[in-house]
Amino acid sequence: MLAVNPAASFGRSRGAGDEAAAYFRAAGWTVVVLQADGYEPLGALVRQALSADEEVAALVVVGGDGMIHLGVNALAGLEVPLGIIPSGTGNDVARLLALPLNSPAGACRRVLDAMAEGGRRMDVGRVRAGGKSTYFAGVLSAGFDAAVNERANSWRWPRGKSRYNLAMLRELGSFRRIEYRVCADGVSWNQRALLISVANGQSIGGGMRITPDALPDDGWLDLFVVEPLSRLKFLSIFPKVFAGKHTGRREVMIRRVREVRLEAEGVVAYADGERLAALPVDIDVLPLALHVLA
Repeated sequence: MLAVNPAASFGRSRGAGDEAAAYFRAAGWTVVVLQADGYEPLGALVRQALSADEEVAALVVVGGDGMIHLGVNALAGLEVPLGIIPSGTGNDVARLLALPLNSPAGACRRVLDAMAEGGRRMDVGRVRAGGKSTYFAGVLSAGFDAAVNERANSWRWPRGKSRYNLAMLRELGSFRRIEYRVCADGVSWNQRALLISVANGQSIGGGMRITPDALPDDGWLDLFVVEPLSRLKFLSIFPKVFAGKHTGRREVMIRRVREVRLEAEGVVAYADGERLAALPVDIDVLPLALHVLA
């Protein structure tokens, strides 16, 4: 089963989806292509197809982190493996899994090799808010980075990860520190911060390695906190994030956790680049809950 988001990366996924379908069919697989006019209708279509067919060998998603997010949530509680053909803007989960980023054919080969070899399992983050559970593969953001996501998602230009960087610079001019209440593994404290993220993966925004030592299969999440910074200090630290060289700064805290509750007024959480819910949210890790073809 192949799910394609035609709008991902401004339509680039449509061509990647056609190429992937042709590749898998040439390899002898029966391919059912699922497409819809939007993210929510596509998610509903995928869930309906999975419930109707008990012999699905794999769900392969074509797109960026949002499509992986769709796949993770569609497969919650199922043993169907997830394959990934990266063709989005950020592709941070694909980076985490060392998948080919600019080669649909290479990514298809990786999927078929993994199907033959058994693939691997990875942890999944679970978010509970408003009586609903949602799952994520990469990073949950709640603060400045989530606000940047919100601004970037409202733009149609520029394309690529430069859109995120420009949105960050625009947001920096008006953003103020946030007063959080944090409870991590039973320990509670008040935290003034620019942002807090909870990471199963290593990067956001197309390669910003906020938690460079995070592992997707160790049974832990990485709590990432950046204390309030002046704009000049933020801009001096920012270039180091791409190389993961910011972790020694006193304003940065990274802590391994299994459960986190985040509370703050007027803050919306994003996960894998998708809007989830306003805080408070409860987050925990489901060890090795996802079978991924990587």
